[in-house]
Amino acid sequence: MQTRNKMFDDISQLMTNAMGVAQGAREEAETAMKSMIDRWLADRDLVTREEFDAVRTMAQKAREENAALAARLDALEAKD
Repeated sequence: MQTRNKMFDDISQLMTNAMGVAQGAREEAETAMKSMIDRWLADRDLVTREEFDAVRTMAQKAREENAALAARLDALEAKD
């Protein structure tokens, strides 16, 4: 009976070690995939949402200022 328990203990230890190796391999694969995706996105010159929103706000403000200046110019030209 003692041999059988030793055998089960050995199998249990082997399975535990295999699960640890599998977990480490999964984490390493996830890290490698994330790194590859980050490099691919960086090569595409994509912008973040925050950068896009900031530029959109600047463009909207410039359009509003341009419209105000155009109205002012029209008013000055109408006086002449």
